[in-house]
Amino acid sequence: MKNLTPPLPPLKSVRLLDQLRERIRYLHYTISTEQTYVYWVKGFIRFHGVRHPAEMGRAEIEAFLSWLANERRVAVSTHKQALSALLFLYGKVLGVDLPWMNDIGRPRTKRRLPVVLTPDEVARLLCLMAGEHRLLAQLLYGTGMRINEGLQLRVKDIDFERRTVIVREGKGGKDRAVMLPESLIRPLREQLARARVLWADDCRCGRAGVEMPDALARKYPRAGASWAWFWVFPQADVSVDPRSGVVRRHHMYDQTFQRAFKRAVTCTGLTKLATPHTLRHSFATALLQSGYDIRTVQELLGHADVATTMIYTHVLKVGGGGVRSPMDALPAPGLSP
Repeated sequence: MKNLTPPLPPLKSVRLLDQLRERIRYLHYTISTEQTYVYWVKGFIRFHGVRHPAEMGRAEIEAFLSWLANERRVAVSTHKQALSALLFLYGKVLGVDLPWMNDIGRPRTKRRLPVVLTPDEVARLLCLMAGEHRLLAQLLYGTGMRINEGLQLRVKDIDFERRTVIVREGKGGKDRAVMLPESLIRPLREQLARARVLWADDCRCGRAGVEMPDALARKYPRAGASWAWFWVFPQADVSVDPRSGVVRRHHMYDQTFQRAFKRAVTCTGLTKLATPHTLRHSFATALLQSGYDIRTVQELLGHADVATTMIYTHVLKVGGGGVRSPMDALPAPGLSP
């Protein structure tokens, strides 16, 4: 293995996992990525009898990845996740080049058609949800936002006058603008009124403001406590920030919303394996069915490549708007041609 000299500052932490966390935070990775990478590095170390990764190399990494694929039979995305964690550990933390990593067989991603709900199914689903969970689901379907983009929405990012929602720091760190459904203007104003009560209570109790992106908390110390930066969907209770240890109010937890969504799907009796992300798929398909061009849908979804958006055209081809089956052209039994 060949040592690298990456343009990264020296690590201050002593323990390996602390070094991993330090490097992840320096590179501004999300908390979910940090938790995922720590999980896989722990698993790699335990798999090899608590040996230090610096003492291991190609054989040990291949053995771990093979065990995941053959014994654990993990999904392709999970396998790639573990591989990314190990690449980050060796390249960014240990500063070691692994030129042979290109020779390791990587699982091919299977092309899957997304699960899509019809407008009638979406309406039935929304009727079985209530309160903030229902409004968030409506917003995801009405704008095509990802679940984290909806949860991390700030008060300042909703422009009622222009009927626009600004999605900040979307996938790939990109901002984009999406439409604000007219039918959700009143419910969103009511939601902001409820959120303002929680914001006022935090101010009265002297709690720390909401989490701020990057270094804005140092540049604008009071911004986190301002109404403009408050969450549109705040959590009812305060919690401890896992990184700073500060007690503050977080936005609604994704697990909370996902459980509410799953209950609604079960109650509707749908056989489709719908998740909150299905609302985004349904949004895109509905726009294409309405005649909007693929580039417009691409921009609204925030896709870097139009090829990603093209997957929804395949859904339409096999659906009711696709080719007519020859089975439907057969004459009825017993009738002469």
